Amino acid sequence: MSEGSTSPGSSWRDTRNARSRARLDRALPAIFPAPVLQHALSRPLLPPTPRLAVESYWRAHILRADRLARALAARSGAPAGWTWRLGTEPGLAASFRLPPSPYREPAHGRGRGHCCLCGQPVFRFGWHRDLWGAGQPNKNAAWHSACVTAWKLWCAPAEQVAVLKRHQRHRCTESGKRLFKTAEVDHRVPLYRVWREHRDAPWPELLGYWGAPNLQVVNRVVHVAKCGAEAGERAARRRAAVAPVPADPFSVDS
Repeated sequence: MSEGSTSPGSSWRDTRNARSRARLDRALPAIFPAPVLQHALSRPLLPPTPRLAVESYWRAHILRADRLARALAARSGAPAGWTWRLGTEPGLAASFRLPPSPYREPAHGRGRGHCCLCGQPVFRFGWHRDLWGAGQPNKNAAWHSACVTAWKLWCAPAEQVAVLKRHQRHRCTESGKRLFKTAEVDHRVPLYRVWREHRDAPWPELLGYWGAPNLQVVNRVVHVAKCGAEAGERAARRRAAVAPVPADPFSVDS
């Protein structure tokens, strides 16, 4: 390729970005979050709509989305009479490995225009604040864009190992050594203990056990040892639960 010429891929990208920028400019309202627009314009492939720009922003700021989703949940609080349950009914998680989400349950849902995760109103483009002064939520929306990103982190934290590594400055939180390529994501407080010991905690507080405050990246050898210790602790509790109570030799019935 001669000097000064452009590759076919670069030419295709420039053409696509020009079309996307034109679409974005046409759809962009007068008021739009400046950080989101700045992020969108810095992408190798520009998002062509404001909604996609918002989604791209939160995907690039996963830990920020996690903090926001938990803050919005704290603003809503748990519905009256709600308790964390497991089951196969609509809205209930089948396992304690999924975070409790009361507003996904039909009995507690707040209806159209409210986020089914945090319970707060959803406005244009999945935003969490009414920047446009509409005075009412978007009736076609059921999720905040930030809450979608947070939910994906909570349900599959291992997929965000690179983000969490950067957050820890590539240091193992248990050993203090540099993280290897084989490092794994771990919950500081195991989720089985959250279900066993903290299930009655306030719902917004519970979400922190799935979010960044309870996530860490550790080297695989450390993770294996930690999982082994946790498995041993659970096995010991099971044995203690089924062990027969020794008879009292001084009992009148003996």
